[in-house]
Amino acid sequence: MLKTPIARGVALATLGATLAIPTMAQAAFIEDTKASLELRNFYYNRDYRQDRTSSTNPSQSKQDEWAQGFLLRIESGYTEGPVGFGVDALGLLGVKLDSSPDRTGTGILPVGDSGAPDDYSELGLTAKAKVSKSVLKVGTLQLKNPAIATSDSRLLPSVMRGAQLISNEIDGLTLDLGYVDQINNRNSTNYEDMGVNTAGKGITGITNVESDEFVYLGGTYKVTKDLSASYYYSNLEDFYKQHSLNLVHVLPISEGQSLKTDLRYQRSADDGNTNVDNKAFGAMVTYSLSGHSFGLGYQKMSGDTGFAYVGGNIDPYLVNFVQIGDFAQEDEKSWQARYDFNFASIGIPGLTFMTRYITGDNFERAGVSEGKEWERDTDIGYTFQEGALKNLNVKWRNATFRSNGAGNDMDENRLIVSYTIPLM
Repeated sequence: MLKTPIARGVALATLGATLAIPTMAQAAFIEDTKASLELRNFYYNRDYRQDRTSSTNPSQSKQDEWAQGFLLRIESGYTEGPVGFGVDALGLLGVKLDSSPDRTGTGILPVGDSGAPDDYSELGLTAKAKVSKSVLKVGTLQLKNPAIATSDSRLLPSVMRGAQLISNEIDGLTLDLGYVDQINNRNSTNYEDMGVNTAGKGITGITNVESDEFVYLGGTYKVTKDLSASYYYSNLEDFYKQHSLNLVHVLPISEGQSLKTDLRYQRSADDGNTNVDNKAFGAMVTYSLSGHSFGLGYQKMSGDTGFAYVGGNIDPYLVNFVQIGDFAQEDEKSWQARYDFNFASIGIPGLTFMTRYITGDNFERAGVSEGKEWERDTDIGYTFQEGALKNLNVKWRNATFRSNGAGNDMDENRLIVSYTIPLM
């Protein structure tokens, strides 16, 4: 504590001088900082079309909730020097607008003993360092690559805790490696150990087993301007090891026309405690003409189990992973037909439409000689282009899922209204 006027004066003078003469490092750190606040309003309704088979709530006939989300994203610049340092922040807040104990489980709000809480929030911080064209991040991560992808399909995104290094030192080559020890799901504020998704996959040997280590190493190389190739190796300790290959080629045909080919192959094997054994092949071919896109996809599972990926709110890198299903059960074969249209091509910018149909079969289900399932999805979105509502986005997502096995038949609707406010 500064007791004398002289001591206080010296301290204030020193502090003033420090603040008045910021270093170049401080200036770059602040000047390159970006910040935004996204307001995301989310209504979710899933209607079960037959008696539930859920052991947790067999009488629940639907999931139906409405909530408001606030997503604050801050990305600092880097300090000057051979090694630049920075920090990112992700602030998340979800507020319940409508819910009840017999309608929970949508994934947009936590599920408590007496239903969903009034609100939930969390703050994630990420330290980062940059050398040349390489960036190291440690802390809260949102990952998206063929090995692991955190979900952002509800009110708030899921995140993971760990470290990631991305390097672009070699022209055309992006190297990506990471370590994760815990996951924070999209409707939770708690970090937890990880498991493997077992829904319909026939994966066994994991009772009361969790992992606190997921590692991956991979990269993407731009072979030509039209062709890119990716390879990733990943390991969820005690659960599975996986090799992922991906080739993407875009063939320009003429002005406004192109043909895109996306080929994916993954080989998964056990890592000590499970019976994981899967080969997954996927192919998606998309022809684009002006605002139209026509796609055909095929996905095939082979081996003793279905496709292995981290459980919780993780999106698997599969061509037929869609709104409800992943079509990745043991020996399952599935086809997809998809159509997209961008109305900007006919003078209505901001309006988009997508519809797709996926059908899968050849997998075993309890009491059924051959399991069959199908899903139909439709998305309609519009972003206001001008006026007081400029940049306000409204999207309606509809899905229908049917199965002849033990799974639930579902009709689903999601209405998302979002608006992002730039702060810096």
